[in-house]
Amino acid sequence: MAHTQGDGGTMGPGVPRRPWIVAQDPGVRRAGRILTAQVSVPWEDLEPGPLGHRVHVVDYDASTKTFYRPAPASLLEGDAPDDDLILGEPSFHAQNVYALVMRTLGRFEQALGRRVSWGFRSHQLKVVPHAFEAANAFYAPDSESLSFGYFRRDGRPAFTCLSHDIVVHETAHALLDGLRSRFMAPSSPDQAAFHEGYADIVALLSVFSLTGVVEQLIDHAAERDRSRSARRGLIHRSLLDEEQLRRSVLFGLADDMEGETAGARVNALRRSVALEPDPAILEQDVFLEAHSRGEVLVAAVMRTYLEVWTRRLRALGAIERDYVDRERVAEEGANVADQLLTMVIRALDYTPPIHLTFADFLSAVLTADAEVRVDDRRYQLRATLRTWFGRYGIEPTAATVDGTWPRSDLQLTRHGVRFDSLQADPTEMFRLVWSNRRSLQLDPSAYTRVSSLRPCLRIGPEDGLPVRETVAECTQYLSVRADELRRYRLVKPLGVDDATPIVLEGGSTLVLDEYGTLKYEINNGLPVKGNAPALAVAQRRLDYLAEQGYFEAGSSVAARLSSLHRRRALGDDSARAEVW
Repeated sequence: MAHTQGDGGTMGPGVPRRPWIVAQDPGVRRAGRILTAQVSVPWEDLEPGPLGHRVHVVDYDASTKTFYRPAPASLLEGDAPDDDLILGEPSFHAQNVYALVMRTLGRFEQALGRRVSWGFRSHQLKVVPHAFEAANAFYAPDSESLSFGYFRRDGRPAFTCLSHDIVVHETAHALLDGLRSRFMAPSSPDQAAFHEGYADIVALLSVFSLTGVVEQLIDHAAERDRSRSARRGLIHRSLLDEEQLRRSVLFGLADDMEGETAGARVNALRRSVALEPDPAILEQDVFLEAHSRGEVLVAAVMRTYLEVWTRRLRALGAIERDYVDRERVAEEGANVADQLLTMVIRALDYTPPIHLTFADFLSAVLTADAEVRVDDRRYQLRATLRTWFGRYGIEPTAATVDGTWPRSDLQLTRHGVRFDSLQADPTEMFRLVWSNRRSLQLDPSAYTRVSSLRPCLRIGPEDGLPVRETVAECTQYLSVRADELRRYRLVKPLGVDDATPIVLEGGSTLVLDEYGTLKYEINNGLPVKGNAPALAVAQRRLDYLAEQGYFEAGSSVAARLSSLHRRRALGDDSARAEVW
């Protein structure tokens, strides 16, 4: 069995479990064998399923009405599994999804410095590895589940639950829903596209953070080199420039994915890799569609990854003429992917709670990284991100020199507020917010609530010192009839009935330091009379939602995600409207 070492260290107290997973997809092989890896997941006392405190694998096939026997509570940690077990044993499929979901959850908690909840009331996410016979997989918040389909190719079954990329992609949907629940709403072309683009980014960087997978992909570049040096584990420098790696590594990943289950999403990856920079790309009609628009976000991040990786490779010393060590090349690639993954996860704490744009996300990524990793000279990730996002027409929302959110100079009134409760009690935080409603430009006539309150602890990589913050989401809602929009200087969208209920939404993310002082106020508030730019943005949102059918009866988030993934699985590249 071909296998590789995965990630090391612990992501929780005690000794972690080290279960085996399929490293990428059954189509990715080494020496003719499926490539596997051992990964670290937090130790817990499991029940058969596996069933733990955060994940419950329920192996029911709705197509055949079959309940599979729950997988043993003891995960496979000894010798690497052989191909027959991987492809034919349902209990391994159950372990594979459990391990990948828990690894992704642990990676988010490690980056954010706190426990992360799902986007529903239950503590346990249901994961169904053989949910139905169809080339599809999706997250459904209503049923609190991830469902993975299977299909037949050339007479053989192919299981989406065995694709690292697909499992992490769906888990990212569930985690993002828990961290920013309003991102499920469309709001604008950018927010409609963000869920898919972000899940793709997390999935791809998760794959590239495994050194063994990167080694396998590098072999695509070196497969024609039959020299003695290549046989000794070296690789020629000519194969390591940015364009060569883009074609061999990213396109190589797409080639491997096409072989088995992850071919369900290969077309999107191919398009993202092939997208050439164009500052006006997001203004083109084809990129107003949410699926294609999300691919632009993926392209900007993955081009950043390749440039930083190749820059690091230039510093490697040659071992023999122009040959460098292949393992070091892979290690550098995995390290850069891991650092970039940390940045995009931490960015969620610095985004507005609603009406997100790609420009907002870029400012959030830059701010989140600068708060913890002040010295960026080693990787120059922040500068490179700004460059590549700019080449795709995305500039930071923040007008600061470095693109980070400006520090707040607002001194909050704390009369009657108990400082020791601010980190844990949403009611105490609401008292602080309400006492400062005018300074925070909140509409007192709107429904206002602190929708989340999250204390964070992050460790700076340079000095090892903690950075403590409290992140609060404050959201506001106004429910009106469509014909009442004129009271707010807004125009009823065409085709919307006068009696249609419309909710106007706004919100702020408040980031407080360890002393309760406001560091950042990241605001996309309610439209305010007299504020012409804010009213224009709100009008565009309403018009967009009407065009997308959001105000029609029967709209559904679960239907959108399922329909979106089904079309990607079937290779439907035609223009299509969102399904809500």
